[in-house]
Amino acid sequence: MSRLRDLMSRVARLERRGSGLIPLQGVDLSGRDLSGRDFSNTDLTGADLTGATLRGANLSGAVLKGANLTNAYVREANLIGADLRGADLSGADLVFADVTGADLTGAIWDRKTKIPSSSTAAQRNSMVSAP
Repeated sequence: MSRLRDLMSRVARLERRGSGLIPLQGVDLSGRDLSGRDFSNTDLTGADLTGATLRGANLSGAVLKGANLTNAYVREANLIGADLRGADLSGADLVFADVTGADLTGAIWDRKTKIPSSSTAAQRNSMVSAP
């Protein structure tokens, strides 16, 4: 738990500096409860969010390229304008998540993935099915 607290303190310090994207590339947050946390404008490229709970989290403008969100619980999250290119959404639950303007090109989904109703046909068509 202290590791998560340290990470969130780092995010808060960087937000205060207003330094653009907050760099958290490759961070391992697998299995963590991150409900309601603010990750807006955070670079989570390649992050491991496997099985994480992100219910109601703010990920607007976040970069999640190649991130692993397998079996993540992302209900009601704000993903407006997020970059999810190549992210693995296999088994993820994104019901009621707002993906307005999000880039889902090449994002991986499977039959267990719950795609949000806010997604457009173009977004759904840009995703790829897991083998």
